[in-house]
Amino acid sequence: MKSPVPSRAVLRALEQQHPGADTELRYSTPFELLVATILSAQTTDAGVNAATPALFARYPDARAMAAADAAELERLIHATGFFRQKARALMGMALGLVERHAGEVPASMEALVELPGVGRKTANVVLNTAFGQPVIAVDTHIFRVANRTGIAPGKDVVEVERKLEKFVPDEFKQGAHHWLILHGRYTCVARTPKCPECIIRDLCEYRPKTKGDPPPLPLKD
Repeated sequence: MKSPVPSRAVLRALEQQHPGADTELRYSTPFELLVATILSAQTTDAGVNAATPALFARYPDARAMAAADAAELERLIHATGFFRQKARALMGMALGLVERHAGEVPASMEALVELPGVGRKTANVVLNTAFGQPVIAVDTHIFRVANRTGIAPGKDVVEVERKLEKFVPDEFKQGAHHWLILHGRYTCVARTPKCPECIIRDLCEYRPKTKGDPPPLPLKD
């Protein structure tokens, strides 16, 4: 299995473009990040951030959320969309934390994905961002960037995650999660990617590049 593009060069450029990058979700504890990540499905981080201050004030930990009034919880997260499904997921997740982990968020993939409403992507976000583990959560942005650029092409998120694990150098693995998300969110967007302003245009295998001015000069090491 060989990566068709130089992932080290791609990631070094993205690191220089997004120094100190971190999640755009606002949180103060691993539990709050887990909740915010579940809420982020099918909505924007800005929309989640608008809802979570009141949510966290009312339900600050797993024990409080496990005992939540479903109607009140749905009202607090209504603006994030799919609020009934998300409320069930949040209450189930919180109850799982209380019953299996004394209310604390575990720092392992195996334990996290056993919780209701928590899949590999959500687990990897928490492991990377809350616990500093060198893992990459493949969301829609990373899936798109990995396939377009050619650094980790795959037909599904599991294949892309497996290839990123193989091709991304160890020293970039924790940061790559954030750099790739930001690149997909703001430059390599879904409908009309902003190829003329892309810092990795010359390294990217995406052939139908959008037209425009020449790309910026490469950043120095």
